[in-house]
Amino acid sequence: MLRKLPILLALVATLVLAAPAAAITHGQPDGDDHPQVGQLLFFVPDVASGTFDDPGGWFNCSGTLLDATTVLTAGHCTFGVGDDGEETTSTGGSGGNDVWISFAEVPDYSILAPSSTFDSNAERYEAWAAALEASPEWIRGTATPHPQYVDAAFFLFDVGVMELAESVTLPAGKQYGSLPTLGQLDALSKVKGQTYTAVGYGLEWKLTGGDTRQVATLKLNNLNGVFGAGKGTSANFSNNSHGGTCFGDSGGPFFAGNTTTIVAVNSFGVSPNCTNGGGYRIDQADDLAFITPFLAAP
Repeated sequence: MLRKLPILLALVATLVLAAPAAAITHGQPDGDDHPQVGQLLFFVPDVASGTFDDPGGWFNCSGTLLDATTVLTAGHCTFGVGDDGEETTSTGGSGGNDVWISFAEVPDYSILAPSSTFDSNAERYEAWAAALEASPEWIRGTATPHPQYVDAAFFLFDVGVMELAESVTLPAGKQYGSLPTLGQLDALSKVKGQTYTAVGYGLEWKLTGGDTRQVATLKLNNLNGVFGAGKGTSANFSNNSHGGTCFGDSGGPFFAGNTTTIVAVNSFGVSPNCTNGGGYRIDQADDLAFITPFLAAP
């Protein structure tokens, strides 16, 4: 989360949450093209607060439905999520239920009172959690990061799953996201002209906008990995010298072409100006082994 690494693409919820505006860098409004992609809002109880004396922070990410109750997102969007307001970091950072998701093109934040109206984080948490629970739009879930995820080296195992308390049925003709085959991105990287589709709710270039689902067509720059991790974990995408993904797009999909096959999830930016997009590959054996059992769950 942003508490340790500012290049992570999770987005801190502001004191008065941002009004709907543009998102993915040099992207376009998605409309109803990708209703399987939603925006996460989650509470981490043990992060330092710049607003209140007691700790706690709200964050945004993006995620993709793999079936009616399973959302694929980034590990740093699921690690340390609170459990009814209580911290989970000391017990492994998994299993928190203080995470909600909206699949609206423009999620409704008007239900959340401005932070300035509260005297403490605890008071804000109780009010916001109650409002989200009462909303027919926002669906609560349980967050589970990859079992080997570590905040200090997030880019190594940056994948997580959100299990929804309610099922979601997509509009007719639309499909859930699907998992890649083993090593699929290696094969696609050799296909001339292959493109990738990024979808998310993050900020626009120059760190403006956000909270509206956007889409962009990207190219794969390389599979070299980042921060000395070597090949096999990361993929670097962009659409031009300025474009890619930005804060709040974390966890959103990189689809192969115009399909719903997810080859990577949004993970990081190699610069703070959102000039490209870093994906965590999910076509590796350990990631597929982590994700697949959730799809078999009743």
